[in-house]
Amino acid sequence: MLTLNSKLTRSQQKTICSQLGTVRLKLLYKASIHGFTGDAFHQQCDNRCPTVSVGYNSSGYVFGGYTRQAFNQSGQYAHDDQAFLFSLSGENIHKYPVTNASYAVRMISNAGPYFGEALVLVNGSKQVVHSDPGKYYNFTAAEMHGNDLNLTECEVYQVEQTTELEKPWRTVIWETEKRNELMESIMTYKPTISSVAQARVLLIGPVGAGKSSFFNSINSVFRGHITSQAISGSSAISLTTQFRTYSLKVGRQGKTLPIILCDTMGLEESKGAGLDIDDISNILKGHLPDSYQFNPSAALHSDAYGYRKSPTLKDKIHCVAYVIDACKISIMSAKLEEKLDAIRRKVNMMGIPQLVLLTKVDEACPLVEEDLTNIYKSGYIKGTVQEISARLGVPLSCIVPVKNYSEELELDTNCDILLLSAVNQMLRFVDNYFDEINDRQHNQDIYP
Repeated sequence: MLTLNSKLTRSQQKTICSQLGTVRLKLLYKASIHGFTGDAFHQQCDNRCPTVSVGYNSSGYVFGGYTRQAFNQSGQYAHDDQAFLFSLSGENIHKYPVTNASYAVRMISNAGPYFGEALVLVNGSKQVVHSDPGKYYNFTAAEMHGNDLNLTECEVYQVEQTTELEKPWRTVIWETEKRNELMESIMTYKPTISSVAQARVLLIGPVGAGKSSFFNSINSVFRGHITSQAISGSSAISLTTQFRTYSLKVGRQGKTLPIILCDTMGLEESKGAGLDIDDISNILKGHLPDSYQFNPSAALHSDAYGYRKSPTLKDKIHCVAYVIDACKISIMSAKLEEKLDAIRRKVNMMGIPQLVLLTKVDEACPLVEEDLTNIYKSGYIKGTVQEISARLGVPLSCIVPVKNYSEELELDTNCDILLLSAVNQMLRFVDNYFDEINDRQHNQDIYP
């Protein structure tokens, strides 16, 4: 299964969605990945509806069409009085409604999205557009696509409703007092084993999921303003190339918090790329030094400089948090899922508690983007959490949605509450880990 990245910007997606109600777009077909053929289009998109089809050309035009009808290969026309063609210009959309609903879309096997006889994307299984204004849709060719009929990309998105549940599926107190209470709980936390001063939590996740951004966000909450200490951003390859251990401080020169967040190179689906699974074992056992430079093609050797040959409990990982992008769980590749499963089994064998941080929840659901306090009223987010639970084999109670700071310049109380709740949950899991060690030690004392 291939990982698909949308060519439509977030702003463009919002513009299209504004015409369709409270919905989100899920990418089904990308011609540059699946192929500029009718067969590839139908394989990915048949019997899926409603859909938005988008064409891109070298002149920079973005245009396409919407239909409630599911595509097939019958050769027949399909009725749709809600169908329309469109072109995007910046954040503006120009709509061209269907003029004869009985001929809104046509089901042709050797072509891509086929709107009446007016617009066809991937025409005759070629990387071109067929355009004939007036054939059941009225538009100006120059305005829609600048008369450039050569496609550089074609995408088809399924339109998904984002329902608001009558009752939240988790209870959260959205008040400043709760934020302060969570901060105090974290600041005063003490590990139950005296030899350990700080809980160590390892962040693991695919490239771009938001591991470094999560640290930056938590750091921002305790610093009192937006910070960006860890390198983060948008890239096809991991921006984190070293193993980093980040301590958190209260304010500019305040006390160090009793938790260390350990950041790793991002996971990638191909072999010899991204974080090596054997390196994860070394991290979990406490062998890796801070600032270790990852080598995706080879794990750390015991003779390497800085290798801890006899790590103590304070050097080891006490909790693992998988960072997963809420927008990409449904298109996660099989190879990446296999890597995560292999890691999870390795962590299980070592008795280390695990949880999942579900990031970018605002990008995934319009209800949440509108108001973060809708997070547990969102049917879509609940469904995503259930899908993660099923695919990764993690209990629902171990999946925590968060929103990292990304474009904001000021802190937000609701965002802070979600982030702090996640850290609080990590510390509870760390307590479980230490309790297990204490219990084993107690049993050894009784039954030497």
